[in-house]
Amino acid sequence: MTNAVAELKAKGKAAKEASRKLAYLSTAVKNEALQNIAADLRAKTKEILVANKLDLKQAAANGVNKTMQDRLLLNKARLEGMAKDVLNVAALPDPVGEVFDMRTMPNGLLIGRKRVPLGVIGAMYESRPNVTVDIAVLCLKSGNAVILRGGKEAINSNLALAKLVQQAAVRAGVPEGAIQFVENTDRSLVDEMLKLNEYIDLMIPRGGETFVKFVVQNAAMPVIAGGIGVCHTYVDLMADIDKAVAIVYNAKVQKPSVCNALDTILVHKGIAKRFLPAVAKELAKAGVELHCDARSLSILKLKRGLKLKPATKEDWGKEFLALIAAVKMVDSLDEALEHITRYGSGHSEAIVTEDHTSGMRFLNEVDAACVYVNASTRFTDGAQFGLGAEVGISTQKMHARGPLGLKELTTYKWLILGNGQVRP
Repeated sequence: MTNAVAELKAKGKAAKEASRKLAYLSTAVKNEALQNIAADLRAKTKEILVANKLDLKQAAANGVNKTMQDRLLLNKARLEGMAKDVLNVAALPDPVGEVFDMRTMPNGLLIGRKRVPLGVIGAMYESRPNVTVDIAVLCLKSGNAVILRGGKEAINSNLALAKLVQQAAVRAGVPEGAIQFVENTDRSLVDEMLKLNEYIDLMIPRGGETFVKFVVQNAAMPVIAGGIGVCHTYVDLMADIDKAVAIVYNAKVQKPSVCNALDTILVHKGIAKRFLPAVAKELAKAGVELHCDARSLSILKLKRGLKLKPATKEDWGKEFLALIAAVKMVDSLDEALEHITRYGSGHSEAIVTEDHTSGMRFLNEVDAACVYVNASTRFTDGAQFGLGAEVGISTQKMHARGPLGLKELTTYKWLILGNGQVRP
C-alpha cells in the first residue's frame, strides 16, 4: 500500500507541474487534442468494447443489477455519441484568457478580470466509463490538469479510455502528466487522494449519496458535490393532459438509471381523475411500478394491468434509479411547492401547466439547480444545455450550479494597469 500511496502522490505532483504549462496552452493545441480523442474513439471501438465486456462479465458474476449494468455498458452507438460530444466541446469558445469587467477608476487605474483555469481537478466517480472521457475533455479545454479515479466495476473500460485520451492529447502537444488515471482500485486510496490538497485544487465526486457525502466530509480541498437527483414533476390543474403524459413518461422511462430521471409525480386533485389513468396506462407499457398515496391509489386500483403499491413515507424524497415512481395527489400548487421544498434534492424539478402565472411561480419559488415548465427533467445535461458535456451536476449554491461545463471549471484573476499610481 505504501507504494500505491507514493505513486498517487507522484501523479499529483506531475499533474500540478503540467497544469502550469496547460494554463497557457493555445486553443489550437487543445482543440487538436480533442479532435484526436474523437478520432481515436472511433478508430479503437473494438478495443474499447473488448475491455468493456470484461467489466460487464464481472458485474454479472457479482450479481450487479440490470440498472447498474446499463450504466457500465458501452456499445458502438454510445461511443459514437461520446465522440460527437468531444467534437462539440472542441467547437465551443475557449473560456481561458477572456478579459471582462474592465473599467477605469477615478484615479486612472484600469481594473478588470481575466478568466484562468482552476489548476488541478480531482475526479472520483463510479460506474459510468463515459465519465472518464467527459471529465478529461472538459478539463483539457478549460486548461486544467486532471486526476481521474473511477470505480473497480469499470476498471477495464476506464483504463482503455484513459490511455486513449492520454495518448491522443500528448500527440497534439499537451504536456505529459496533464491527464492522470489512478489504476489501483483499493478503496483506501480514496482517503489518500482526499488529502492531496497540496496538488489538487478542486475535487468533484460523482456517485451514490453515501459516497458523495463521504467525499464532502473528508476532503482537504474544496468540493463541488451533486448528482443526487430526487426529481419531481407537478401536473397542475391547468395542464394539457397529452403533454403531461408525454413529459412524465419521458422523464421516467427514457433512462431511469440517471440522476435527472423522474422520481415523484405530484398531481393536482382537480385533474387527477383524468390524468392518472392516462399516464398509468402508458407507464405500464414500460413496466413502471407506481407507489401511490391513498387518494391516487383509489383512482388507479380498479384499472387492470398496472403495477401498484401503497406509498410509504420512505418513498417521498427517494431517488429510485429504476422503473419505479411515487405518486401523490395535492390540493394546490402551494402544497406541491411545499412537498418539493421538503423532499427535493435541489437537482431538477418540473411543472406541467398552461397557466402562465402558475408556471412563473414555480420558476421563481422552486429552489433547484434546474427548474422546468412544460418539459422533461431529462434535459438536465451538459450536452443538452449546449455545454458539450459536463464534469458533473452541482446541487450546491456556489459559483457553479447545475451542469458543470467549461466556464464552471475556471476562476479569474484581477488585472490592474497603472501609470505610477500610489495609494494616499
